Amino acid sequence: MKRRIQGLHEADRSAAGEVPDGLFLVWVQRAQYRWHAQKPYYILRFSILEPKQMAGRSISCRVYCTPKALWKLSWFLRDFGYDTELLGRDEVDEKNLVGLRGVVKISHSVMNGTSLLNLDGFAPASQWEELSPALPRDIGRSEVA
Repeated sequence: MKRRIQGLHEADRSAAGEVPDGLFLVWVQRAQYRWHAQKPYYILRFSILEPKQMAGRSISCRVYCTPKALWKLSWFLRDFGYDTELLGRDEVDEKNLVGLRGVVKISHSVMNGTSLLNLDGFAPASQWEELSPALPRDIGRSEVA
């Protein structure tokens, strides 16, 4: 017998407090380099500042450091206001990453049964006001049944 249970497919996401897809004003809470033979990466933990309904939640993700992925790391560093002198010397100091602010666009995808968080874009924190009007104002609010 089959039963239809409304909202079942969303239960894992809401139970885990997962952040929905969208744009967020965030600050870097933690950054840590992880060496891997084929794909070294930084694991970043962002704390959400805006929208207010999501403030205080965290997002953890990877930014890869492979030659093909350096463009994304550079984009992140530039838009979040990383020290240009260090960037010019090809140096990334984890301590200098903590506290940086900016806008991230995230989405989720499922690959081989694993839910992945994707960083689709970055922007300087100063652009939040012009980017945020496009956001639905009820993001993160749960429906009352």
